[in-house]
Amino acid sequence: MKKILLRFGFLLFLLPLGCGVYSFTGGSTGDAETVQIDYFPNMAVLVEPTLSQEFTLALQDRFLRQTNLKLTDTGGDLRFEGEITQYRIIPIAATADQTAAQNRLTIGVKVRYYNRLIEEDNFEQTFSFYSDYDGSLQLTGSVLESAYEEIFERITQDIFNAAVAKW
Repeated sequence: MKKILLRFGFLLFLLPLGCGVYSFTGGSTGDAETVQIDYFPNMAVLVEPTLSQEFTLALQDRFLRQTNLKLTDTGGDLRFEGEITQYRIIPIAATADQTAAQNRLTIGVKVRYYNRLIEEDNFEQTFSFYSDYDGSLQLTGSVLESAYEEIFERITQDIFNAAVAKW
């Protein structure tokens, strides 16, 4: 029993000695201490009034929850900027009387990422995802909130992975 505790204690001692700063979510922020996430304006053809603010807050929240970085308005070690380029609703299934049985909301976001400390990590990329909802429902209220939650969860995780998890 004593040997097991000694080995376990030794492993715990070695754990913090790894390279870089890692979170339990798989991301490495290296020596970065701050993250700057600029407002993402809605440049899509179809404009939903609250989309820009809600997406920007969702991306900020992702980095605050999954890293130890501090959010800053200027001069961030890691910086995200971009715009919402797609907000599209299309029918994906029809009923016998030619009405939509199911609709799909797709949101696309163009992201420019700058790592002030490791410039070769910089990228510009478009991320998109969708949410399907019943065609008899209006895309308002709780239906819209659920769609945003599903889409933002995926897009912000994809951005996080591309920037700090290198997946």
